[in-house]
Amino acid sequence: MTSRGRVGMVCLITAEASLFAVFVVAYLYDLGKSLGGPSPGEVLSVPVLGTVCLLSSSVTVALAVRALQRGAVRRSGAWLLATVLLAIVFLTGTATEWWRLITRDGVTIGTNLFGTTFYALVGLHASHVLAERVELVSWYWHFVDAVWVVVLTVVYVIGR
Repeated sequence: MTSRGRVGMVCLITAEASLFAVFVVAYLYDLGKSLGGPSPGEVLSVPVLGTVCLLSSSVTVALAVRALQRGAVRRSGAWLLATVLLAIVFLTGTATEWWRLITRDGVTIGTNLFGTTFYALVGLHASHVLAERVELVSWYWHFVDAVWVVVLTVVYVIGR
């Protein structure tokens, strides 16, 4: 039997995927349409470390779930701690990037279309690093990682 928690998480992921799709389409639609600079290619670099950490966190959260299912609570906790540490590295990288964009490059949400859509898309993604029940969180964590691959591709590869 499917639990209400699982159904709820699937519904949440579906709704969030729709929201992210809107932001991705807006970002792509507005790409190159800003009348004033800077442009993404002038101020963004690919966040390799953050990406490696975030994608690795999918492995660590899956290992936490597996350990918990086997009754290895301490091992599960260690994997969850690793997941949190990887998330902190990712979020620190995002915060550092934002600090640089705002203070050095003058890119804010009101600077131009790039700033508006960039902060909305990347900020929405960064805000979704949260936890509840281990198994359900692991589903959401995989979703967050998958969304990051799309954000990475759209913002840092196509959009540069």
